[in-house]
Amino acid sequence: MEVQAWIELSIRAFFCLTGITGNLWLGLRSLPKSRSQLRPNDVLFINLAASNLITNCLVDLPDTLAQFVNDWFMGRNYCGVLQFSSDLSETSSIFSTMFISIYWHQKLVGSIRRGGAPVQMDNLRLVVVLLAGSWIVALMFSVPHFFIAEHDGNETLEVCEERFPTPAEKKTFDALYLILVNVGPLVGITYASVQIVLTLLRSQKRITDHSKGRNAPPTEENMAKKSKAVNTVANPQQKTQVRSNPSSSNQVRAAKSVVAVATIFIFCWFTHLILRIYSSFRNSVLAVKLTSFIGASYTCFVPYVYLHGVKKLNCSWR
Repeated sequence: MEVQAWIELSIRAFFCLTGITGNLWLGLRSLPKSRSQLRPNDVLFINLAASNLITNCLVDLPDTLAQFVNDWFMGRNYCGVLQFSSDLSETSSIFSTMFISIYWHQKLVGSIRRGGAPVQMDNLRLVVVLLAGSWIVALMFSVPHFFIAEHDGNETLEVCEERFPTPAEKKTFDALYLILVNVGPLVGITYASVQIVLTLLRSQKRITDHSKGRNAPPTEENMAKKSKAVNTVANPQQKTQVRSNPSSSNQVRAAKSVVAVATIFIFCWFTHLILRIYSSFRNSVLAVKLTSFIGASYTCFVPYVYLHGVKKLNCSWR
């Protein structure tokens, strides 16, 4: 085996093993001790981990082993399973990332602007319905792969091929998939991430302005503001009071991890989107390989970012 092939195989194996470890870790650390302690955030993380594990175990692992032995030993029929699992996992993972971004945007806004008031996605039933809908959409786009994916008989072929009945049907399928499963969630994740960043910046600006006000020289105007603030806090009838939320720092930390994941997502899936559009017009083994690498890198690194954000990147069990 050539040096280039060994480097490619090593990277694929690293992504595969790291992804399996990270997503298992994220799923297990998100499991509550009891059913009563189950929160929407836990459900979203478990769903994301399960979605990514489908790719890690049913797509990346067999493909990596086939590269290692230089032989497609899984059989021709497994091509349908491979393509089905890939699109099912990809679709569910994209929607899970979008729901997580929207959830933490709502939590951050609720924490900073409304004193930690409940948000719409705190409703566990709503989150379950949204996730169920995303799995239905994923199945709708994934099931056809059982009937159009095939192996051309060459046992050393590195990728499975898909042959649509007509080129028009392929273009229609690809267009619907790109718009509904890639472009739509990409816009949603970008919007939620931008709103999170703006909320964090505004919050930081208020903290900075407050610190400057405390350190300002004791002018008559500053003394009047301080006196008003003291009276506001001291007056039990005052409706607006300054309250500190002990969980706000944790929510800000989690929101920052969501922004980090969104940045990785936008970079990976925008590139993935361009490559998929390119491969839909021109068959290219290189484009297929790059698409696979990008998807694998996303499922590999994302669980660790989320675990760090929710302070669960450790071996202790809650």
